[in-house]
Amino acid sequence: MITVRFPDGSHREFPKGITGWEVAKTLSISLAKEAVAVRIDDQLWDLTRPLEKDVTFEVIKRPSEEGLDILRHDAAHVFAEAVKELYPETQITIGPSIQDGFYYDLYREASFTPEDLACLEERMHEIVNRDELVSRETWDRKKAIQFFKDQGELFKAEIIEDLPEGEGITFYRQGNFLDLCRGPHLPSTGKLGHAFKLMKLAGAYWRGDPKNPVLQRVYGTAWSTDKDLQTYLTRLEEAEKRDHRRLGKEMDLFHMQEEAVGSVFWHPKGWTLYRLLENYIRDKITAEGYVEVKTPQLLDRSLWEASGHWSKFKENMFTLKDGDKVLALKPMNCPCHVQIFRQGMKSYRDLPIRMAEFGSCWRNEASGALQGLTRVRNMVQDDAHIFCTEDQIGEETRKFCLLLLNVYQELGFEEVIVKFAERPPVRAGEDALWDKAEAQLEAAARAAGLSYTLNPGEGAFYGPKLEFVLRDAIGREWQCGTLQLDFILPERLDASYIGEDGKKHRPVMLHRAILGTLERFIAIFIEHYGGKFPLWVSPVQAAVATVTQEWNDYAHKVLEKLRAAGLRVEADLRNEKINYKIRELSLQKTPYILVLGKREAEEGTVALRKLGGEAQEILALDQVIDKLRKEAIAPHKRSKE
Repeated sequence: MITVRFPDGSHREFPKGITGWEVAKTLSISLAKEAVAVRIDDQLWDLTRPLEKDVTFEVIKRPSEEGLDILRHDAAHVFAEAVKELYPETQITIGPSIQDGFYYDLYREASFTPEDLACLEERMHEIVNRDELVSRETWDRKKAIQFFKDQGELFKAEIIEDLPEGEGITFYRQGNFLDLCRGPHLPSTGKLGHAFKLMKLAGAYWRGDPKNPVLQRVYGTAWSTDKDLQTYLTRLEEAEKRDHRRLGKEMDLFHMQEEAVGSVFWHPKGWTLYRLLENYIRDKITAEGYVEVKTPQLLDRSLWEASGHWSKFKENMFTLKDGDKVLALKPMNCPCHVQIFRQGMKSYRDLPIRMAEFGSCWRNEASGALQGLTRVRNMVQDDAHIFCTEDQIGEETRKFCLLLLNVYQELGFEEVIVKFAERPPVRAGEDALWDKAEAQLEAAARAAGLSYTLNPGEGAFYGPKLEFVLRDAIGREWQCGTLQLDFILPERLDASYIGEDGKKHRPVMLHRAILGTLERFIAIFIEHYGGKFPLWVSPVQAAVATVTQEWNDYAHKVLEKLRAAGLRVEADLRNEKINYKIRELSLQKTPYILVLGKREAEEGTVALRKLGGEAQEILALDQVIDKLRKEAIAPHKRSKE
């Protein structure tokens, strides 16, 4: 007999060799139906794998994060089986689960088409209906390599050749299909269900190296239920409507082109939006005692070597030679801020110093990774560094968290998720220093009243961090704000202050941002609102449109009064039908349209139409101005009005 311990602390005895699925059935039939795997002593196992010794035991359910990951991995295997049945000349490579789905990289001379994907998806449904048993096998390394070479699967053979010698190679078999995999997997293909869909085709280099063959990547999605799949597909449709690249063009905000890869051409309206958000943050941090600085963009590599960034980031830095020197465009602002801190002697009485910069940074992102405003090479961060004593860490963390949460609320993001990112595998500094940094940041986060989840291995190069994740209007999550606790950079760059004891001490450095990268945040902001911005941050707050050009003189008077009131207004005085003008202005997401015709000109009124509404109300011009001015007050200034 063996003893199985459950998450609630209870335990029971079972015959040796019982499977996880059989144990689950003794707990609850409904639980067993929802099971996709079991956790045995912190490892995920197949439901059909026998238990041979005392273990801790937990059932992994379909809708859980780990459960979905397993379902998506199974969907990838079912897809690969479909490929080999319909297109046997294809070589399959790797097929991992990813967020919201899976992909599989394939090598085939002929290109797959959307019609091929439809056929493959149909065959996947057939494989699920066959309910093929899925079994786990362990092979000798040499046998596994030879098997795949004999099958013509040279990419799979290469993967195994690169694995450490002496380890057994794990395979999963379903029907006549065999794939290299660690698992776990479902007991049979039928348990996957039909809540999956193939989504799109893309290209990829084998192992991400441009020198290697080009593969065809097929993306798919898989979910626990048909309802969840449909919800996801509906969300994708909504995301497409909100795509910041499409809205950026329709609203004339920005564009990008090949002559400046990864950089943005901001149009007048887009730059207005940019400046409004930048100035909003500037107002908020100024009120919190931050001082703003500006530092160089081009710096000698010696500074990056001293900070430790050169060894980790040099491949992602733009560099140029100046005689015998190597200069680099800065990828971040922090070493520059330390240089300002080091000018002149600082006392403990001077701390904390909150130093902010809207710093232009450059990162040599791969061209294939660039995507609109969300992934660029030239970016500006609402960056700041707080130089403080260890005793001030808790209070500075509390103040920053309150500021950040207030900003998100005022910008319309009600739900914020907080993650505590612990030390990464590659990092600067000794473990003892990381122990201290993690303990102090965790204590500060608790003192600030934050609820958070752990994000192991995702800390910054020089310290642990809090990550602030926004959930947008259609449920997507975006990591924006961050607070990083750093003992290391002040040491590396020799920053110090004179303490109360008259001796030199190292300051603590808190790296923090609220919006993060302004370009990326603006993309999130556009998609969150679908271009229908709050009035205070709309590049154009109202448009004046005449029924006929006969009323253009009155339109000019209206424009003059609106602009004198501080409103951002444009006019459409073309010789076009009014319905056409209204439709165009609505597509541009203009919040208010002021329609002017004979009646309005004679009575000194306007016909006011709000974006998204069918009705219009006739108001005196002064009433309209008063209404729009009140609505256009920025949220952080409303209490002062």
